[in-house]
Amino acid sequence: MIRYEEEILRLKKEMNAVLLAHYYQESAIQDIADLVGDSLELSRRAAATNADVIVFAGVHFMAETAKILSPQKMVLLPDREAGCSLAEGCPADEFKAFRMRNPDHVAVTYINCSAEVKALSDIICTSGNAEKIIRQIPADKSILFSPDKNLGTYLVKKTGRPMLLWNGSCVVHETFSERKIAALQIEHPGAKLIAHPECEPTLLDHAAFIGSTSALLKYVESSPEKEFIVATESGILHQMEKHCPEKIFIPAPPTANCACNECPYMKKNTLEKVYQCMKDRAPEIVLEEGLRRRAAVSINRMMEMS
Repeated sequence: MIRYEEEILRLKKEMNAVLLAHYYQESAIQDIADLVGDSLELSRRAAATNADVIVFAGVHFMAETAKILSPQKMVLLPDREAGCSLAEGCPADEFKAFRMRNPDHVAVTYINCSAEVKALSDIICTSGNAEKIIRQIPADKSILFSPDKNLGTYLVKKTGRPMLLWNGSCVVHETFSERKIAALQIEHPGAKLIAHPECEPTLLDHAAFIGSTSALLKYVESSPEKEFIVATESGILHQMEKHCPEKIFIPAPPTANCACNECPYMKKNTLEKVYQCMKDRAPEIVLEEGLRRRAAVSINRMMEMS
């Protein structure tokens, strides 16, 4: 029987590889990874290493971002089918047409999109820096925000800037049940609801804190509160429990009949698949150099502005 943890550690040394795990990966992958974090943070940190190979336990657009920032490194994704509802709901041809219908607008695009859409965008943003970027765009400029309508609606409310929104959403964050969360708050009256801005606006209205996955983790670390209802993908609870073992974290339930909300794309990755992709050096993320350079322009603009 293959001991996957041992084999992954052996292959990391053999390949001079760095293993990245997004916060939404299963806990076994998080625990063996060299770096755990949000998607852009992981890609930037991996680019700064001397690794020859990046193994990205995340989803396809994240591995593409790593390749955009580290063209000289081999980038592997454990499961090629690990996609994203936001990226898949914003095809490059339709996004290009959206831009052409609104040629006077600045296209600010959430990082949860394909390399092709990044190449068609003016500025990329993350949930953590989006507000800062929107506030820097001159008031006389109209804005297209894609592909997450919920994050866009939240930013309109925060900044007061009207924006034309792409009609996309995250399959995880749009399905939290307000009714079930309200019942949880009655059951746990001292628990603070914290939420990712990809959640629907009506749910965000009830949140004590709204922020990116990294920001949610930092908030629970610094907060004097001891109990939290967490409205984002349940994989982050592993890090919250590791960082704050004395606190209680309750996953916000979806409308469906289960206790927590997991991303079906993120959970395609397993320890076995991490081992297999390293053993086979596949699936590999390959981007045509012209596309990679065009996509890098909008990412570099984001970095300059944030």
